[in-house]
Amino acid sequence: MADLDTLVGDLRAEGDDLDALVAELTSEQWATPTPAEGWTIAHQIAHLSWTDHVAERTTSAASGDIEAKEEFALTLKRAWENPTGFVDEAAEQEARNPELLSAWRTRRHAMSGALVQVPPGTKIDWFGPPMSAASMATARLMETWAHGQDVADALGVTRVPTDRIRGVAHIGVRTRDFAYAVNEQTPPTEPFRFELTAPSGEVWTWGPEDAAQRVSGSALDFCLLVTQRAHRDNLDIRAEGPDAAHWLTIAQAFAGPPGVGRTQSGREQA
Repeated sequence: MADLDTLVGDLRAEGDDLDALVAELTSEQWATPTPAEGWTIAHQIAHLSWTDHVAERTTSAASGDIEAKEEFALTLKRAWENPTGFVDEAAEQEARNPELLSAWRTRRHAMSGALVQVPPGTKIDWFGPPMSAASMATARLMETWAHGQDVADALGVTRVPTDRIRGVAHIGVRTRDFAYAVNEQTPPTEPFRFELTAPSGEVWTWGPEDAAQRVSGSALDFCLLVTQRAHRDNLDIRAEGPDAAHWLTIAQAFAGPPGVGRTQSGREQA
């Protein structure tokens, strides 16, 4: 993957693009339902605002901020008290903030600033295993891009893809075995080969060239697949080998229980 400064630059740019998409929305448009059941555009931005703030707190803690460390510990405790509902509760609460857009701007910029201050080799605590600053930046990029897709879909806007999605694709590849785990399945021992065509036309690859299990196609469509923002049948993604073909049905780059995914019409499945 790219160096930390490049990853943080991509994260900032992704946030700026989404910001431009919502900056001029009317109050009625903020209430537009998105493909995620029960979530409006306001909920999508609220979720990013809350998560960016929590990410900034734990990232600052990794750099030695004791107050930030205590704040994150309290957030983690509350999450464990309501593991299946704390994300929705936070989004609902934040969505009611009349200064939501301003709050998100402040928080995401603070998070980006904190990421570049983390000492090399330091791990950042999170809701799952601790991660490097580069991994945190990539994870936040993935979430910003994925929730930005929800907003774009709600507004009927087609976004112009950029090679920033390499970070999203990278997480999709790295979470191959995670998808099996959350579905209570045993991952195959055989590695996969991934060959994806970037928006720029470059071909991105992961895994051994001679692997029998292979996934190929559009990098954009792969990112839509692993973030479950589009139905498998609507995407230019091909599998060779039974294990690869099955994985496409469960691929999931985001944390949490198995996602419900989208129907062919683009709505979240019931």
